[in-house]
Amino acid sequence: MAYAEAAYITLVFGIVGFSLWYIWWLLKWLMAKEEGTDAMKAVSTAIREGADSFLNVQYRTVSMFAAGFAVVIFLVYLGLRGGASSDVPLGRFSMASITAVAFVLGATCSGLSGWCGMWVSVRCNVRATAAAVHSADDAIKTCLRGGAFSGMIIVSLSLFGVTTMYTLVRLCFPWVPMVKAPLVIVGYGFGASFVALFAQLGGGIYTKAADVGADLVGKVESGIPEDDPRNPAVVADLVGDNVGDCAGRGADLFESTAAENIGAMILGASVVMTCPSIDSPASFILFPLVCRACGLIATMIGVLYVHAKKTDPKPADRQTLMESAASDDEDPIASLNRGYFLTLALSCVFVVVVARIALHSSAHPECWWHFALCGIIGIALSFAFVFITEYYTDCDHRPVMSIASASTQGHATNIIAGLSVGMESTGLPTICIAAALLCSFWLGSTTGLEDTKTSGIYGTAVATMGMLISVGFVLAMDTFGPISDNAGGIAEFSGCDPEVRNRVDRLDAVGNTTKALTKGYAVGSAALASFLLFSAFLDNIQAYTGDSSIKIIDLSVPEIFVGGLIGVALVFFFSSMAIQAVGRTAQLIVIEVRRQFKEKPGILLGTEKPEYGTCVAIVTRGALKEMVLPCLLVLGVPIGTGLFFRVVGMVSARPNLGAQALASLLMCATIGGILVGLFLNNAGGAWDNAKKLIETGAGGFGGKKSEAHKAAVTGDTVGDPCKDTAGPSLHVLVKLLSTITLVLYPIFASGAATAVASIVMSPVEAAVAVEEPVVPVAEPVAVVEPAPVMN
Repeated sequence: MAYAEAAYITLVFGIVGFSLWYIWWLLKWLMAKEEGTDAMKAVSTAIREGADSFLNVQYRTVSMFAAGFAVVIFLVYLGLRGGASSDVPLGRFSMASITAVAFVLGATCSGLSGWCGMWVSVRCNVRATAAAVHSADDAIKTCLRGGAFSGMIIVSLSLFGVTTMYTLVRLCFPWVPMVKAPLVIVGYGFGASFVALFAQLGGGIYTKAADVGADLVGKVESGIPEDDPRNPAVVADLVGDNVGDCAGRGADLFESTAAENIGAMILGASVVMTCPSIDSPASFILFPLVCRACGLIATMIGVLYVHAKKTDPKPADRQTLMESAASDDEDPIASLNRGYFLTLALSCVFVVVVARIALHSSAHPECWWHFALCGIIGIALSFAFVFITEYYTDCDHRPVMSIASASTQGHATNIIAGLSVGMESTGLPTICIAAALLCSFWLGSTTGLEDTKTSGIYGTAVATMGMLISVGFVLAMDTFGPISDNAGGIAEFSGCDPEVRNRVDRLDAVGNTTKALTKGYAVGSAALASFLLFSAFLDNIQAYTGDSSIKIIDLSVPEIFVGGLIGVALVFFFSSMAIQAVGRTAQLIVIEVRRQFKEKPGILLGTEKPEYGTCVAIVTRGALKEMVLPCLLVLGVPIGTGLFFRVVGMVSARPNLGAQALASLLMCATIGGILVGLFLNNAGGAWDNAKKLIETGAGGFGGKKSEAHKAAVTGDTVGDPCKDTAGPSLHVLVKLLSTITLVLYPIFASGAATAVASIVMSPVEAAVAVEEPVVPVAEPVAVVEPAPVMN
């Protein structure tokens, strides 16, 4: 390992170590906060036990599937991959072992990060309620720092896992060139994607089935308020906030950062191989890891900067619809925005500095600032996505107000208005994604490097790094949502004073906004990460087959067109299955709540206690049962499609048809998944906040228990599985399709063995690997590692 390469890896490990110390400090600070009254503790304990129970059973289920798939990966590489093929100079046994181990490590880290985040979330909720007794500032800090623990540990584990796998490959297999090492660790990203799909879908089914069931019987039929302790499903609803919005979203963005890091490293290696004039090859390959590490530093500073200020109450004509003139506490969203803006500003500085140090080339002096601008474009895109999502889902803007107004005319007009807002909301994000990709590609291709297309694609990878550099703070804001939501429920259960209830209600409203913003951010990051992974897949399959024409995806070829058609259909069919899963499980909750109200009339009178545990058990069983089939569908369709068209290609003398048809599936599923995900997320968020707007009594829409409110509850119920189950799961789906093809590529195309197979194999591999006959080539070329040069 060269000195420059070792220096970058040491820097990354050092920053990860410092972030772990910061996480430990956050945990000490949080656990030192008081837990409040015995009544608060009792509710918090019930939420904690329900969340722990669900996650334990879910992870046991996922572990069994992951173990089986690790065996499949090992057998695929051992039986179907060429011995020491042209893509990576490793024999079958070594490649099979490394990929399977990377898959298991990625799955383990993804599950661990989600579990750690939820562990803190279910312990911070009661502390946030107790903090609200003292001040709004204390409550905001408790919620955000609880979220920051989750965000920091997710990003740190992702970065640690990728860096560790890369380092082990370089140390244990020194004959593997630096430019080939990223190809060996793609299993880590697939393992993260595998767990993320189960976590996001299972958690989404749980949280929305409980929410829909609680609302239909509690709000609509019985007329009791939200989070009312008389509702038997309310504890299950509060549990769902944690397993869906905390553990599920954490696994989603863990997978984004892991897959993006590996994909960008693969593209960096492509730049090194096609542009020999660069000064430091290690810099282009390890730049993504250094950028991600710097994002951790920016997040640490941004989180510490968040605090609530005391302000003078606004005059009535200057208040927003959701503000109260009675409070002198600053709007919590303003406090969070200050921290987010500081994080983005620091991220811009870090991107420029790291690009100048790592990507400067004496032969191409303009190279570094072109790539730095690509990173800033990515940061700007994350900012744009957050505020476009806010526009379409916040109560103070036209889209939500139009749905609230339509609700006064009935249930059908509410649904029509929500659907139209969701469809409209796909326009601006699409324009922003297109502009970011085109501008970053143009900047990358004009750096002066020899291969303009490869450097252009690397520019889009740098833009993706820029968008995800602030992921730690965004995750902190996302977990802020379930913590503040639970705090509101605990305050309602424990009978807190109106002033305390008002504080946590404001935090709850802000938490709903931050959760919606995170979904928008997740869609944008999924779009860029999927494009990056698709490019990495094409580079990988070209290196494996030795066929440059394999990158040409001609949709006029019937088999390739059919592959794309299957990809789009997969998005819609998966969404249908996810929404139906929520509906079936919610029906069980509705039946159970009705049963309890009928058999125990004293529940509604407040003289009898509901059976909360029964509803928790029903939702747990239902969610775990319903999540399996959609996940298996997503895993099976790309594999089945690629294998089917590979057989067709073998019959018709087109050996790489399977890979090309699969590439078409990836392209079309990615485009369809991003647009459908935007539609579902934003329509659901707008329906939800239209209901909340009517409940405030502002705007003259009728207030609670009005006909408009009943229509808005219907719209919110329709939107719940859209925004919290199907929509977020599509983010994972589009990335999982890319990572599964990156890992299982040997079964979709015919590899081109090199004439130097026996030279690059270790003695152990020579004894155990079953080699295919070496195909003679006109000019066999040994794989030589480019010598890294220090800046």
